[in-house]
Amino acid sequence: MYLRLSANPTTLDPALIVDVTGGSIGAKIFNGLVRFDENLNVIPDIAERWNASKDGRSYTFHLKRGVRFSNGREVRASDFKYSFERVLNTKTKSPNTWVFERISGAKAYMEGRATDVKGIKVVGDYILKIHIDKPFAPFIELLAMISAYVVPREVVERLGPDFAAHPIGTGPFSLKQWHQNQSLVLLARQDYFGGHPKIKGIVYRIIPEDLTAVAEFENGNLDLLSIPSSEFKRYTGDRKWKGLITSYVAPNTYYLGLNCERPPFNKLPLRRAMNYAIDVDRILNTIYEGRGIRALGPVPPQLRKWTLSKRYNYNPEKARELIKEAGYSNGLSIKIYLTSDQEVLDILEVIQAYLKDVGIKAELIQLEWSAYKEAINRGEADAFYLSWWADYPDAEDFLYPLFHSSNIGPAGNRARFSDPEVDRLIESGQAAMIPKDRWYYYQKAEQRIVDMSPWVFFWHRRDYVIRQPWVKGYRIHPIYSMDKGMEVSF
Repeated sequence: MYLRLSANPTTLDPALIVDVTGGSIGAKIFNGLVRFDENLNVIPDIAERWNASKDGRSYTFHLKRGVRFSNGREVRASDFKYSFERVLNTKTKSPNTWVFERISGAKAYMEGRATDVKGIKVVGDYILKIHIDKPFAPFIELLAMISAYVVPREVVERLGPDFAAHPIGTGPFSLKQWHQNQSLVLLARQDYFGGHPKIKGIVYRIIPEDLTAVAEFENGNLDLLSIPSSEFKRYTGDRKWKGLITSYVAPNTYYLGLNCERPPFNKLPLRRAMNYAIDVDRILNTIYEGRGIRALGPVPPQLRKWTLSKRYNYNPEKARELIKEAGYSNGLSIKIYLTSDQEVLDILEVIQAYLKDVGIKAELIQLEWSAYKEAINRGEADAFYLSWWADYPDAEDFLYPLFHSSNIGPAGNRARFSDPEVDRLIESGQAAMIPKDRWYYYQKAEQRIVDMSPWVFFWHRRDYVIRQPWVKGYRIHPIYSMDKGMEVSF
């Protein structure tokens, strides 16, 4: 199967992956203890079963026997202990430590006060026990995340940093070759414990330009294509292709992040001004062609179990008042960072015009994906265009990583937002084992986040994927890491 990537993956090391591109490929190379089914329920993966203690603090996993890495070695419980501790090890420099930091002893291990994480116990070759410091309702869902995938210690230690480009996992596919910025080839494994893939392999072709990708698709050189905005009307209005289009509103949120840590966006009135200055509804319904749902806050509607009233409408006069209140009577200049993607540039140029109208001169700085991510992780940008996609189907995934002060930087809080009350509300929700109690705290947290405006909230995108007539069994998965590539055939 031939697929398109618009940018070169940053890494294929599960401990380091934080993006959708890397995650979608990594899901085909690796496995975890558990995974999600199509109804977003947690089901067995390498663990054949598990049980949790009544107090919600201890989990015991029984592993399937005969699960093998692509180098032929069988997976043992000790491999999971190593993989989890590797993420927590400061030498790994993983941005995903938050996934495991609730495990008892994780903090001591990260600070070098312990040689291992006491809350991860290996009980024989096929039993793993995990103890967490306090009840955390979504914990089992965290273990379905990419960073919880198992890796072979001997290969990681032999390759060192090169493991990111030469990964070995337990998944249905193995990496054959990766030509940087050109292509990446996966081969189907015949010894995969979950059955045989129906295709021989996957070739990811790295094609940055939409027009080139469209031409390659129409020439039959790509089997699937995420429809570029420039071609949306043509494909959806063409009888030839209309029946070959699949769409789904995935749990995601698109936004303009505002760097709250330093001027100018350390001032709340200016952040609110940004939300009033941009006519998000008009952008969504015109240049974005209605390919999404307006975001009222960070949490996608599928995961929000409460109501949230609309906080901002387009109001340039209000924006000008707030800009003056923030101390910028003569206007100001900002730098907005974005990826080298034509659709994103088109959107940002419209936003640039809206901001100019209220006295904000925005310089657009385009970078390729790796350089872009590094820049916003460092807090270099005044503002930046980005999205967040669910790693696990819980509102907490759109609150804790993105807005808790402990996650400022690469872990997700790239707006560098810090508010003690938001931290408290999120933590209270995490500890509440009764769903209604959790929703109460999450509602309060989301409403306060919207009021504090660390983002301009845009939309939840609807994905449209077009397939060739010979492609069978394709469907869009609610969470990108769910797609193992096992269902598609020709």
